[in-house]
Amino acid sequence: MTYNKQAFFQDFDVSRETGDRLEIYRDLLVKWQKVQNLVAPNTLDDVWSRHFADSAQLLPYLGFEPQTPFNLVDMGAGGGFPGLVLAILMMDQPQWRVHLVEANGRKCAFLKDVARSTGVNVEIHNCRIEDFANQSTIASIDVVTARALKPLLTLIELSQFAFQNKAVGVFLKGKRAQDEIEEALTDWSFEVDCFESCTDPEGQIVKISNVKPRG
Repeated sequence: MTYNKQAFFQDFDVSRETGDRLEIYRDLLVKWQKVQNLVAPNTLDDVWSRHFADSAQLLPYLGFEPQTPFNLVDMGAGGGFPGLVLAILMMDQPQWRVHLVEANGRKCAFLKDVARSTGVNVEIHNCRIEDFANQSTIASIDVVTARALKPLLTLIELSQFAFQNKAVGVFLKGKRAQDEIEEALTDWSFEVDCFESCTDPEGQIVKISNVKPRG
């Protein structure tokens, strides 16, 4: 399905305040894209579907319960998809904490600009994922997310700091999702559920849990 702004608001039950924040996000994305490559240029005219809806569709699979502390880590956050979108959608939940990990300094500057302009409370970590894993002091990570970052096998290896503490991985994947799952299962044992993407007919949402190394 292709989402325009109105369809996005309706399907994801977006309030006027949240919609205003996403409009600010979109305008800043277009502005910053001129000096920093944040998304594929041919997707700028389809932000509501290709980026906002693509990110928002993860919400039902994260396992968040209201009034319960919840930490989400978005690896390789880039332009903020999916982590920053999820943070904006969940601004009415003070227990919801989003950590955006991004090594590129300019992309972090963009994320900070959006966070400041929208008032969303996120923590932006300007470092490599490996360094974040070694330095993180977050007591409990509930979910790790990523979009268009690495194959599933590599994502699992990078996420060990979270999976060791029973975190769940929720990843946006393309048409090779099943191949990536089979590849990852050669080295790792995990439970997996796949869900159809609502924005990409060939895409899947891959959710993994109980991740353990084989042998």
